[in-house]
Amino acid sequence: MKLEMICTGEEVLSGQIIDTNAAWVANTMMELGIETQHRITVGDRLEELMNAFIERSYHADVIIVNGGLGPTSDDMSAEAMAMAKGETLVENVEWREKLIEWFARNNRQMAKSNLKQAWLPESAIMVDNPVGTACGFRVKLNKAWLFFTPGVPFELKHMIKEQFIPFIKEEFEISENTSLKKLLTIGHGESSLADSLSELTLPDGITLGYRSSMPHIEIKIFARGDKAISKLPNVTKKVKAILGIAVVAEDRPTLAAEIHHRLYQSGFSLSIAESCTGGLVTSQLIDFSGSSSYLHHGLVTYSNESKVKVLGVNPQILDDYGAVSIATVEAMARGAREILDSDFALSTSGIAGPDGGSEEKPVGTVAIALATKHAVYSQMIKLPSRSRQLVRSISAAIAYDMLRRALLGEAVIVDYPSISRFAK
Repeated sequence: MKLEMICTGEEVLSGQIIDTNAAWVANTMMELGIETQHRITVGDRLEELMNAFIERSYHADVIIVNGGLGPTSDDMSAEAMAMAKGETLVENVEWREKLIEWFARNNRQMAKSNLKQAWLPESAIMVDNPVGTACGFRVKLNKAWLFFTPGVPFELKHMIKEQFIPFIKEEFEISENTSLKKLLTIGHGESSLADSLSELTLPDGITLGYRSSMPHIEIKIFARGDKAISKLPNVTKKVKAILGIAVVAEDRPTLAAEIHHRLYQSGFSLSIAESCTGGLVTSQLIDFSGSSSYLHHGLVTYSNESKVKVLGVNPQILDDYGAVSIATVEAMARGAREILDSDFALSTSGIAGPDGGSEEKPVGTVAIALATKHAVYSQMIKLPSRSRQLVRSISAAIAYDMLRRALLGEAVIVDYPSISRFAK
């Protein structure tokens, strides 16, 4: 089965918004063993949309069309598809009734423009959208099924999981079992990881893939067929043995997710004091429901005054060593932990850039500390030639890894090949 995707919208084409939908769809389908072969983005222009539908329908078996199902004049997917088929738009009475019921259920007044969402190409087969007002539909054009989905991510994900995947499994008799193992790494480049695994002999039906999502690189071990699936645990074990400490989580999208998994309902508590990361460490944990079971507080102590008055850092430490120093982050971590007698505390202080560095402490210098009830661990890393955001995200990931290793009873400070450290 050849799968393609057409994304619509001027805001996507112009870069005003990042197309996270396309990435999510491709990744979700890959986990089923189906690779997206081709993807294009088309603006809100009727003729160009129509031409794209026609042209790609000769090449693909299935095309996911994302966006353009809303009530406004720039939502043109249904009209463009009708033109491509040489059909008129007809009102889908079932969806009109669903729209009326949806607005009544949510105690909202339905605008007349919403009725536009019930008008579909004459040959269209309606695809239910149980969580929104944009009616999905599918149409056969030339050799391809075009499957139209809403642009709202929450609605798209429901439709792909509940409607699209069952459709393609039935339509194309996709019956081969598949299984996917994901290994999350930090501190190693994609090419070095690939080199390390280059001599590994893989059984038939098992392939390796790499996905860079800094500060992480994810290794995907994909097995197709029952025979390959039976060998997946052993292959995973070999990959982990080769990569060693590079692997920081299994089947987790981020280190924050791994930390949440390990702390949730563990009985342990965590406090966080941040300077250069500006709340990023805390925020990534708060993304997960249930983080209140372990997270005592996250403090952004950006100024020296706040480090002194909130965390109790001795002003002499700041005078002698500066805000970006081992001594300061250790004092920050101790202060954050002692406020509520937390089991663990993380702290960060650094120069994220692009300005503010010096010869002694250039941009990209970050100090990180972990305090426990028995000890304090710290390191100062160098992240040159990285963007401000990447300096912050790498720093957060290393802080998480220090905590993860402490929770596992392993050495807290380790060497990452792509990240250098200042000597203490």
